[in-house]
Amino acid sequence: MASNQRFLNKVVIVTGAAQGIGRGVALQVAEEGAQVVLADLSDYVDETLAEIEEHQGDAITVKANLETFAGAQAVVAKALEIYGRIDVLINNVGGAIWMKPFEEFSEEEIIKEVNRSLFPTLWCCRAVLPEMIKNQQGTIVNVSSIATRGINRVPYSASKGGVNALTASLAFEHAKDGIRVNAVATGGTEAPPRKVPRNANPLSENEKSWMQQVVDQTIDRSFMNRYGTIQEQVNAIVFLASDDSSYMTGTVVPVGGGDQG
Repeated sequence: MASNQRFLNKVVIVTGAAQGIGRGVALQVAEEGAQVVLADLSDYVDETLAEIEEHQGDAITVKANLETFAGAQAVVAKALEIYGRIDVLINNVGGAIWMKPFEEFSEEEIIKEVNRSLFPTLWCCRAVLPEMIKNQQGTIVNVSSIATRGINRVPYSASKGGVNALTASLAFEHAKDGIRVNAVATGGTEAPPRKVPRNANPLSENEKSWMQQVVDQTIDRSFMNRYGTIQEQVNAIVFLASDDSSYMTGTVVPVGGGDQG
């Protein structure tokens, strides 16, 4: 176990816990003493649970579609049933499905992008809020993106802009209830290949070119001229989730090597 036990006796919901940044966050808060509710639609979340239990951590899984309010409510209900309280919510679900110029997006694709990258955060915040208001305490960390100023992913960028606005407005509205709400705007992040791809279809030559434009723009805008690591994102998210950031709320922290988004 880590010597730093910032989450001892705290119940932490981590969404998108099956892979990527969400998995990294779940492992970190578990190591620091949290009772973790691992929320994801994928069965791969069981692997995160197994890794936590292997290190004597305390966690449960909830498989739910967080693009729906019912899914978000199911996660909150399970957390309360098993642990009796919720101290922290960390919203990781999201990610661009397609990368191409806006005029190339169909109506259906735009809706899917917004459902993927705005609504899971919106629904989970809404679902957890009554419990946090009742307890007059709580911490929410939303994972946003510096891609609010990015190319070839306008629906995703708009969704993450919505996450930023949600973060500021919710923090303003509920500071009186002892609830802090912050966000991390992640930059380009090196990660293993996704176990569940966002877009399972092979990329066309045009799509490969548009994807490369995104990579080039991301690196060019970073002062450090590189992608970050998952751990570099996790460090910022976990800081905002902990009491170390007790005088911060309504803030979007860019973690993009100097790119402010």
